[in-house]
Amino acid sequence: MMRARVPLLLLGILFLASLSASFATSLREEEESQDNPFYFNSDNSWNTLFKNQYGHIRVLQRFDQQSKRLQNLEDYRLVEFRSKPETLLLPQQADAELLLVVRSGSPILVLVKPDDRREYFFLTSDNPIFSDHQKIPAGTIFYLVNPDPKEDLRIIQLAMPVNNLQIHDFFLSSTEAQQSYLQEFSKHIPEASFNSKFEEINRVLFAEEGQQEGVIVNIDSEQIEELSKHAKSSSRKSLSKQDNTIGNEFGNLTERTDNSLNVLISSMEMKEGALFVPHYYSKAIVILVVNEGEAHVELVGPKGNKETLEFESYRAELSKDDVFVIPAAYPVAIKATSNVNFTGFGINANNNNRNLLAGKTDNVISSIGRALDGKDVLGLTFSGSGEEVMKLINKQSGSYFVDGHHHQQEQQKGSHQQEQQKGRKGAFVY
Repeated sequence: MMRARVPLLLLGILFLASLSASFATSLREEEESQDNPFYFNSDNSWNTLFKNQYGHIRVLQRFDQQSKRLQNLEDYRLVEFRSKPETLLLPQQADAELLLVVRSGSPILVLVKPDDRREYFFLTSDNPIFSDHQKIPAGTIFYLVNPDPKEDLRIIQLAMPVNNLQIHDFFLSSTEAQQSYLQEFSKHIPEASFNSKFEEINRVLFAEEGQQEGVIVNIDSEQIEELSKHAKSSSRKSLSKQDNTIGNEFGNLTERTDNSLNVLISSMEMKEGALFVPHYYSKAIVILVVNEGEAHVELVGPKGNKETLEFESYRAELSKDDVFVIPAAYPVAIKATSNVNFTGFGINANNNNRNLLAGKTDNVISSIGRALDGKDVLGLTFSGSGEEVMKLINKQSGSYFVDGHHHQQEQQKGSHQQEQQKGRKGAFVY
């Protein structure tokens, strides 16, 4: 009996050991997948809500589900809308405040108000510095038209749900893709509301015959012409005094703050090889969306999800439709590996400041050196003297966007030394 039990005992031990190893491996894989909690890859981070031959609507996964570090973004969602030329997004209302930014195309947006009031907006992405944007209050019925006969329409929306953490689009229409929400009422309610028999209501509003394929449909040129008569150009077509614009031959950045929403909207373009020097935002959490092109981004933040004085670098290779989140006070640097442009939304943007850690202007390190006894403070902060630190900083004559290829060979030679310093307190590895 004892001899029979020993092999069974050994088999049990081996089984538990393999199970433990498998569990440890899966834990490591889960940790590795969260190595960069600030990066949302376009291949697996967008969920499609609707798609047909004329366009699609999709939403980025919830920020707080990606990482606990992003829980302050739990009340915000990103939505992307694309449509083909000469198409209409059917009337709907959403249980969210919407902030629309046009990235390509020139749509007509119609907001429907009570008492037969309608507001028509002709938006555009033609402005080379800043595309149009428009707020849509929660619960407002609206529809969108892409009147262009050739160009696709692309809109990025920042959605702020008012009921819970999910977004719900309520479409009036009944199509092959979904039912009208009006159909969910008991028969006697629409009969009394419309003072008509349900058969007539059903035939006029919900009958399968004549239904559209989906919520994005094709429209003819006559309908577009009629809508265009009512549309007025957006008041944001030209830059306002509240816009903050900086730029040079390597790139440009325009930021605009909507104080009522406490949101910053930004548009940034960089030429291939350009570097946006290390910088950080004092209060705003910035959500960057890649519209076109590719870039390398490095973010410095606390090591692990805990209070610590140790820092590490979070790196990502960004491409079209990728999303990257930059928390407040986290230093970040962006290098364009091709011509690239971004749309950005900054949350908690009122009274926010952008602070640069290199470059000629708005450099907070050089500001320390220029203050009374500042050089003494720099000498205590860094290993060199205050004069040496200021001399080093003043070598860079550019501001914000600089030549990212400068001293590249020297940087490659010293990369081994930089990697060794990766775990040092406050180290920024680039």
